[in-house]
Amino acid sequence: MYYVPDGTTRCGFYECGKCGYRFLDLETEPAIPCPSCAEDFDPEIGPDEEMPEEEKTAVLQQLVEGEDVEKMDALLSLAITGGNYEWI
Repeated sequence: MYYVPDGTTRCGFYECGKCGYRFLDLETEPAIPCPSCAEDFDPEIGPDEEMPEEEKTAVLQQLVEGEDVEKMDALLSLAITGGNYEWI
C-alpha cells in the first residue's frame, strides 16, 4: 500500500487545513503535523532565534477500519501514482 503498511486494519484519514493535502496515517489523534508541510519546516535556528514549534495542521476526518483501509489507500494513491482503476 502507498500510505500505510500492508495488513493495516485501522488508521486515520487526515486533511491538512493549511495546504489541503489528504493522507492516511497510523496515528488516530485529533490533529497531527502534515507530512507535506513538514518538508518546509526548518528546525535549524541561529543564536538569537527561538525554536519554532511544529504545527499540527492535519485534522482527523475519519477513522478507517477493516477492508476500507486498503480501498481508501488505493483511492488516495491514484492521484499521486496514477495507478490502475481495476479495484473500483
